[in-house]
Amino acid sequence: MPHRLAAGSPAGAAPYDGALRRRGRPGAAGRHRGDGRGPRHTRRQAARLRAGRSPPEDLLPPSKVRVGIVTCGGLCPGLNDVIRGLVMELTLHYGVHRIAGFRNGYQGFIARYGRQVLDLTPDMVRGINEDGGTILGTSRGEQDPDEIVDCLEQMGINVLFVIGGDGTMRGALRIADTVAERGLKISVIGVPKTIDNDIPYLDHSFGFQTAFAKAAESIRTAHVEARSVPGGVGLVRLMGRHSGFIACYAALANTDADYVLIPEVPFPLDGFLNHLADRVKRRGHAVVVVAEGAGQEHLPAAPARYDASGNTMLRDIGLFLRERIGEHFAARGDEVYLKYVDPSYAIRSVPANSYDSVYCLRLAHTAVHAAMAGRTAMVVGRWHGRFVNIPIPLAISRRNTVDPNGDLWLSVLEATGQPHEWGA
Repeated sequence: MPHRLAAGSPAGAAPYDGALRRRGRPGAAGRHRGDGRGPRHTRRQAARLRAGRSPPEDLLPPSKVRVGIVTCGGLCPGLNDVIRGLVMELTLHYGVHRIAGFRNGYQGFIARYGRQVLDLTPDMVRGINEDGGTILGTSRGEQDPDEIVDCLEQMGINVLFVIGGDGTMRGALRIADTVAERGLKISVIGVPKTIDNDIPYLDHSFGFQTAFAKAAESIRTAHVEARSVPGGVGLVRLMGRHSGFIACYAALANTDADYVLIPEVPFPLDGFLNHLADRVKRRGHAVVVVAEGAGQEHLPAAPARYDASGNTMLRDIGLFLRERIGEHFAARGDEVYLKYVDPSYAIRSVPANSYDSVYCLRLAHTAVHAAMAGRTAMVVGRWHGRFVNIPIPLAISRRNTVDPNGDLWLSVLEATGQPHEWGA
């Protein structure tokens, strides 16, 4: 279960013990029936309990709450939506008006970087959901959690919302652990983001629907280019370091793809190239979609390199395939005109679509309710259609990946017509 802060914590409330206290009768309680019609429950109170929230009378006075918000890691559609949702819910629903925005990720807490701290108000966040990126800026790489907690103490921050991917959530857990070691009352709540959709125990991560919808447009572009020339091949490289969800869903959203290559399903290079050449010769053109983490075993060995977040830097499978496809067709004496499309940064920097905008807003609401109920060291998300609180250690325990034997991959094989097993 997600952790709760001790009673009297600045984050909001004493742990809920199963008894709903009625105003003027601290000990009175009624059992929650789950339908909002228990003997001592209003529908609003029952809704709060279903979301794991404490009764409103248990909340800390808004004047004692000071909030911090930070965005970290790579860009993703919906970041501004989450920021706006947090600020509006804190201000309008709970009456919290002291909200600090930390600039450029975890660097914003460290004095030597000299990042300006923003005072976030409803006026400041008005309309930001119409823009891509994040008004707070971002950065990669971890910072000393002791320095971050020093900053939180000095500024009187007692609720911190961290928006980022799995590396960012690991940093949030270290912050929460440092807070606990010092015996402080600071709630740390994560709103996980990744367009790769690789966070477990979530139906999907925010920004994912926008990302694969934009990726589908790139597949359509590649198909138009490929079919317009003899021997046309469209090669589309999409994001997906360890999980091929964007490639799979984009290919299903636009059924012009003839091949989808993802990290979870190895492929023999020669078998793929022969099959591709035969298909182009037979049909006149083909479209290949490849996730960035696919086929790494085929690239020439090179010393491992790491980015600022500690992730292994992948070699470029897109450029490798572009070269090898050209060489293979030339060796066969076949005509080929290859168009290479890499929309990675265009996909992650766009504003959220309508679906993701709604999802981001509801995630923000859930995060605020969790913090004001005294929860900490947890992330919010939706699982099996319900908004839930997930302990950070569980959320970062593994990656969500495409099951090679699951129905999603079967749908991709059926839509593309590519073989389940490749020949030599």
